[in-house]
Amino acid sequence: MSVYLKTKDYSVSGESFELTFDEDKQMLITTPQPESLNKYYESEDYISHTDASKSLVDKIYQVVKKYSLAKKLVLIESLSSDSKKLLDVGAGTGDFLSIAKNNKWNVFGVEPNTRANQLASKKGLQLFANIEELGETNFDVITLWHVLEHLPNLESQIEKFKALLSDNGTLIIAVPNYKSYDAKKYGAYWAAYDVPRHLWHFSQSAIKRLFSNVDMEVVKTKPMIFDSFYVSLLSEKYKTGKQNFLRGFISGLKSNLSAINTGEYSSLIYIIKKR
Repeated sequence: MSVYLKTKDYSVSGESFELTFDEDKQMLITTPQPESLNKYYESEDYISHTDASKSLVDKIYQVVKKYSLAKKLVLIESLSSDSKKLLDVGAGTGDFLSIAKNNKWNVFGVEPNTRANQLASKKGLQLFANIEELGETNFDVITLWHVLEHLPNLESQIEKFKALLSDNGTLIIAVPNYKSYDAKKYGAYWAAYDVPRHLWHFSQSAIKRLFSNVDMEVVKTKPMIFDSFYVSLLSEKYKTGKQNFLRGFISGLKSNLSAINTGEYSSLIYIIKKR
């Protein structure tokens, strides 16, 4: 495997990493991958494990999150069966499960981070620490919102998701896209590389190949329009050391406009079914 680029952990440790290109899978792999990633999540800046709303970027994130939660609910409602049984893997502080529960979904969640798990429990949710605790059960919809890129043992994890999915169920995966305009513009400073927390970096071809290998297929893709703006804002900070909101906004806008023709949005949602 060849080295695609060299980058570093801009948010916690400052350590350097390489992204190597796997030609067979058409994806990038963070190298080296630390044996334990716990210390790399120990930061007030890791917003998906908190409900922080301190900085302006935090506030923007929270506003966009509310809008995104509503869109996610519309998506799963369009896919649901009578039982409306939902599993959210990497549930964070439980906001998505809360809104689904309030709309009569039978909700289950997995979140290994103790701090996030505790915040979710205050919202009336009891999350499992790992997927093995679920036992042998099936779900109509399984969601991973920016989670697949964090999971070790990628192929075996995908097999588990398939086993937990009902025969006519739907797996929804949202991940960054390293072939997007903003990824190419910012290079090593692209915030969505987020090494080493992101172990894998996907293209559309990579997702199709990974799931085809377990006899599943991508039936639809959907853009996550706001991701390019948020990622570009962070990337500007990593590149220049300053918050340049105008430049970040322009980059995010250019990314979305470019993707109208290429389909290569900053992040994509993949809707996946068993064959």
